[in-house]
Amino acid sequence: MRALTFVPGCKGTLDVGEVPDPAPGQGELLVQGLALGICGTDRELADADYGFPSGGRERMIIGHESLGRVLEAPEGSAFSPGDLIAGVVRRPDPVPCGACARGEFDMCRNGGYTERGIKELDGFGSELWSIEAGYAVRLDPALEQVGVLVEPASVVAKAWDQIERIGSRGWFEPRTLLVTGAGPIGLLAALLGQQRGLEVHVLDRAPKGLKSSLVADLGGTYHSASSLAEFTDHKPDIIIECTGAGSLVMEAMTSTAPVGIVCLAGLSPGGRAHRVDAGVINRDVVLENDVIFGTVNANLRHFREAAVALAQADVGWLERLITRRVPLTRALEAFEPGDHVKVVLDLTA
Repeated sequence: MRALTFVPGCKGTLDVGEVPDPAPGQGELLVQGLALGICGTDRELADADYGFPSGGRERMIIGHESLGRVLEAPEGSAFSPGDLIAGVVRRPDPVPCGACARGEFDMCRNGGYTERGIKELDGFGSELWSIEAGYAVRLDPALEQVGVLVEPASVVAKAWDQIERIGSRGWFEPRTLLVTGAGPIGLLAALLGQQRGLEVHVLDRAPKGLKSSLVADLGGTYHSASSLAEFTDHKPDIIIECTGAGSLVMEAMTSTAPVGIVCLAGLSPGGRAHRVDAGVINRDVVLENDVIFGTVNANLRHFREAAVALAQADVGWLERLITRRVPLTRALEAFEPGDHVKVVLDLTA
């Protein structure tokens, strides 16, 4: 079968080639790969910004944003041939730590976890793949063209899970949400905010166009800006920061209404210094009972919540998030820079 592979830690090794077909083990599904989402993590792996060897093998199959169709399912499983599925990315460490032992492997304490397509395990960038039935999530058939968004939506579902848990420490009835960044994570965060009945605002540097149209069609307000200055007088209850831009991260910390929550979902590059008044941040957070937290990855529960959220969304709106589809034969083009919301590989072409 064809697969998109690379040598972890070696730049310039990304390539489409032939690899052996998977041999499903006991309790595993055999799956036809339909689509693969490409994100910043994949580009960082391809650029050798980091990488983890795969079981002593030189090359590893990349890709963690999956969509596939079940070809074979073990007897007694909850799946049947023809089911549309997405695969959970992370696996608990074998020790395991306390969190992993309780199914919260996205909160692994000792770093012994593995991840499909990222850390030590082959990913989903192939014409066929196998997966343990317990780490597969069935999707509504209506999501056939957009089910590849389940993985990024699971990251957002986890963010909302944490926001709501934190909010439950006291009376919690938020009204306004600000999302910074209108990439896939930001737009999906806005979608889940809209599904919760919040007044949604999205800020991005891009001028009005597709992104602003997507926000407007959610009933939200789009702000083309690079700072939070216009929110000084009307502070949101919740901020989900998806850019990783240091200046926005610092602004977000003091830009919520009292008892506000800031979720940091974007990764900042290192080596950049920002002048900040730490005392102002400290006083604001302490005196207003604010919470600032970071989040990454997702567990099985979040994948299932993401599948439900996408099934409840307008499929036409979701389709507009996917702004470029590239056949597997030209996979390297999907890693080229460009002004796209979400790039997806068609694993059947």
